[in-house]
Amino acid sequence: MRRCLELASIGLPLAMPNPSVGAVLVFQDTIIGEGFTSPYGGSHGEVNCINSVTENNKQYISQSTLYVSLEPCSHTGKTPPCSNLIIENKIPEVIMGCVDTFSLVAGKGIEMLQNKGVKTTVGILENECRELNKRFFTFHEKKRPFVILKWAQTSDKFIAPEKENHGQERWITGELTKELVHKMRSEEMAILVGKKTVLVDNPSLTTRNYPGKNPTRIILDNKLQLWNSRSDFSVFNKDSKTLIVNSISNFEEDNCQGIKVEFDSNLIENLMTKLHQENIQSIIVEGGEITIDSFIKEGIWDEAFVFKNEKKFKKGVKAPTLNLEANKVLSIGNDSLSIYKNYEM
Repeated sequence: MRRCLELASIGLPLAMPNPSVGAVLVFQDTIIGEGFTSPYGGSHGEVNCINSVTENNKQYISQSTLYVSLEPCSHTGKTPPCSNLIIENKIPEVIMGCVDTFSLVAGKGIEMLQNKGVKTTVGILENECRELNKRFFTFHEKKRPFVILKWAQTSDKFIAPEKENHGQERWITGELTKELVHKMRSEEMAILVGKKTVLVDNPSLTTRNYPGKNPTRIILDNKLQLWNSRSDFSVFNKDSKTLIVNSISNFEEDNCQGIKVEFDSNLIENLMTKLHQENIQSIIVEGGEITIDSFIKEGIWDEAFVFKNEKKFKKGVKAPTLNLEANKVLSIGNDSLSIYKNYEM
């Protein structure tokens, strides 16, 4: 099962919104096949595992045990059900890490296998298997994306200098951290910022410092102020899709899509519902202070990555506050990274 987890980790993040599944086929204590989930729309881990068996070993498939990190699917989506493939190949035993709680599966794959006489075992390294697909499980069980908060702060706890000091260097952390942040962006489906961040920083919100896919950009633009001046801002270029969350209208233009949401006291919950409908499984919230604080206030966040440096601004925009102990602290060049968890698998 640990090998299944290793394989499944290779499939992330390109498998999203599917879970990434690792599968290992074992005959008499020897691995004869293994695989992981292809990028979205491609084959599942079980399919790639069975297909990897060499011609000489195909005769042993019907005498082997299949280890898989997640319950095999039982429905037809982009691909046929994996449970059917297991039955067709007469695999007599399947050992699973955890149940797939997606409503179209949710035990039906296990039931399908058992009805055909396949021996099943569930719950091997269950927590680790759920942790690996934490985005998938959060999305289907909480009906919202997995939410990651991210910011950088100085040693005197500011995230930006005061307005009068706009000529002051605004970048807090080093180049190594910048590369890591862009790697993080490539691993999530979307990135979210508020209107003020776009007005002040004119960010691109891409992965230009890391060779990964650009996330979908989500911009909070209540009255469409930014959209009405869209030629001035990089977030509306064609590097990636952009969702403009506003209170006025739904619309589509090129790679941009307006999503109407009520900007009331339930804004964050309303937004999570809309993003769930858009099939966005994970988001990084990168700013600014008001936007991040609104997620913290509502308790709607799962992880927080707080980068720190010894620089001081003395005055400026105060950093958000988490009244929690960090789960982990790492050194990244001259910076440090504190990681906080707000969920249990």
